[in-house]
Amino acid sequence: MLTPNLILGLSLFLTGFSIFMFIKIVLSKSEQARALSWGASEAPEKSKSPLVNLVRPLVHQFTLKYSRHFKNDTNAKQIEHLLLTSGLNRELNVDEFIGLKIFWGVLFPVIIAFLNFTYEAGLPFVLIPIFGVAGWMFPNFYAKSEKKKREIAIRNELPFFADLLALSTEAGLDFVGAIKKIVDKAQNSTLSDELGIVLKDITLGASRSDALRGLSLRCDIMEITSFVAVLIDADSTGASISKVLKDQSEQIRLERFVRAEKAGAKASQLILFPIVFFIVPAVFIVIFGPVALNMMFGGDQ
Repeated sequence: MLTPNLILGLSLFLTGFSIFMFIKIVLSKSEQARALSWGASEAPEKSKSPLVNLVRPLVHQFTLKYSRHFKNDTNAKQIEHLLLTSGLNRELNVDEFIGLKIFWGVLFPVIIAFLNFTYEAGLPFVLIPIFGVAGWMFPNFYAKSEKKKREIAIRNELPFFADLLALSTEAGLDFVGAIKKIVDKAQNSTLSDELGIVLKDITLGASRSDALRGLSLRCDIMEITSFVAVLIDADSTGASISKVLKDQSEQIRLERFVRAEKAGAKASQLILFPIVFFIVPAVFIVIFGPVALNMMFGGDQ
């Protein structure tokens, strides 16, 4: 005999199976739709995020066609800069990024409405537009988090790489040869990947200064900008690259030490809040609680 729970389970199973078959049929269509936003350029790299790889075909099929309605010169430049500085420009372009924003901006409210309707969750309908805005901003949050990770990795790697460049040039290699040596040896390194792009640009005919400016633009970090500016100035004036690299390495390490001192001072200030509001009251209760109880009830015993 069919029970209500069994009927509900079968309904959910059939619904999920229908959605799976529909998506499978849609994704089996021509591969031309997958390359729509890249035109004749190189195919995008596989994203580091499994979620992006999962929803990218859906974005190409359903929301990519609407991205041009949300794109203008101003926000296109902003998105390009965000993708460039977060290292996502080889995985996504502006059209796909806007397509992701539309996709999540629609999907989040649909999930809330589905939970409300199917499971009678009782969630207020005011959450639907709120989750729509959250879904629209979700790709921005992801890109900014990737940018922050890149900044931390590059800042940690820069002193070591500057030392290696200085040692390589002192050993007789030219600047380009030193970069190539480091890129060949270093693996799973953000800064090594960026130096590899510099080396590729120089190989393709760009001047050394233009390739270094590209590095500064992609990283968008004060330390890299200063480092690149000094190298370009030394290259234009004919100064010794090895001496400049050695001086820059010392300067970068000093700046890193100063940042660590500031972070430590800031942490010591922040720890005052939990001490004052949580630890000190607990200590007072433990020390003076028995005394207060003894004063209040000791005479009655």
